[in-house]
Amino acid sequence: MKIEIATLFPEMCEAVLNESIVGRARKAGKIEVSCRQIREYTKDKHRRVDDTPYGGGMGMVMQCEPIYNCYKAVCEDLGSKPHTIYMSPKGTVLNEKRASELSEMENILIICGHYEGVDQRIIDKIVDEEISIGDYVLTGGELPALVLTDCIARLCKGVLSDDVCFTDESIYSGLLEYPQYTRPEVWEGKAVPSVLLSGHHKNIESWRHEQSLKLTEQRRPDLYEEYFK
Repeated sequence: MKIEIATLFPEMCEAVLNESIVGRARKAGKIEVSCRQIREYTKDKHRRVDDTPYGGGMGMVMQCEPIYNCYKAVCEDLGSKPHTIYMSPKGTVLNEKRASELSEMENILIICGHYEGVDQRIIDKIVDEEISIGDYVLTGGELPALVLTDCIARLCKGVLSDDVCFTDESIYSGLLEYPQYTRPEVWEGKAVPSVLLSGHHKNIESWRHEQSLKLTEQRRPDLYEEYFK
């Protein structure tokens, strides 16, 4: 899979993408992720990519042309149209199911807005879907794009050591994950649950499932109800 991120702040994105699991997966060739500086695709001599909004209002709006030129360059390099996503608080909220579906795609282009967003006409022309990472507003689309990339990347074949690394976690299974413990056995007077020290795998599995059910019912009743449908 190849993910392209169109952004005004590629260095910011690369600082995150070069680290941890995604960074190692990139170096190992398990997934391709690259960033494109939108300013490089403007024809304005001052490399301007934004202007004031028609109708008035605060802030600036990113212009169509630089984003469209960047998009066309990506299409040309790939030899096909990528699935194009615009990170926006107006989009559908990201969930594990959608991330799993996206991880099956060959090429994805993620567009990061900034300021007051982007001209609606570029969204209408090239964007396949708008995605939000929650009901709040950030200063730009870079952090949401990185969240989406990480969420997709870890589901791609070979990025994690085994599929169980994600199938056994919160949300993917439909439930929140059970509590985890490590050494020391007793910390600040609180001991690790004895069942986890028993070596009895069936009992451990049963305990973990019970804990997942309890946590999900308490904290995410919506997921709990959906799990039993």
